[in-house]
Amino acid sequence: MIALASRELRLAMAGGNALLPLIFFLLVATLFPFAVGPDGPLLARVGGGALWMAAMLAALLPVDRLIEPDRASGVLDQLSTRGIGEETVVAAKLVGHWLSFGPPLMLAAVPAAALMRLPAELLLRLELGLLVGTPGLAALTLMVAALTAGLRSAGALAGLLLLPLAVPILIFGAGMIGSENPSALKLLAAVSLLLVAVTPFAAGAAIRAARD
Repeated sequence: MIALASRELRLAMAGGNALLPLIFFLLVATLFPFAVGPDGPLLARVGGGALWMAAMLAALLPVDRLIEPDRASGVLDQLSTRGIGEETVVAAKLVGHWLSFGPPLMLAAVPAAALMRLPAELLLRLELGLLVGTPGLAALTLMVAALTAGLRSAGALAGLLLLPLAVPILIFGAGMIGSENPSALKLLAAVSLLLVAVTPFAAGAAIRAARD
């Protein structure tokens, strides 16, 4: 599994693919103040939610390369003939996908928070939320990638599927920034953990169904 996760991480880093979500996230953080205006208190109130929206969309960017290239090239079939279950493959892909965009996104959140004029306290909540919530976003993206692999216009369909399903993560992630109540963090952790636990089985079943 470690070898599979390392391979997924190398593929994500190849050709600068891992930079795309990071660049997108920083572009949103840069352009959003121009749209809202230089009102510091207003930016501080809405900036956290805007950054969570950017993180959700950034997680969607690599959806085309998560499952479809390996399915089309026969890699998934070869792994299956060697006795490696689809659930194990998906779990390894989940680890590699999160490592390729989760920690870099948390680092990019520091300058992004400065652009949004978020105070240090809100930045800490944002970082904690991203640490807890990005595994759920990675799992959701991988599950959608498995469901849409091989379909025509898979990228557009993946967006239509992912965005409504990611609403709970968005609500609880943005909600914990503006409130000191720990309930939002607990709910965010519960949703993220549920997605991480379900994705290997759901995505593995989707891969087997597509093969049959």
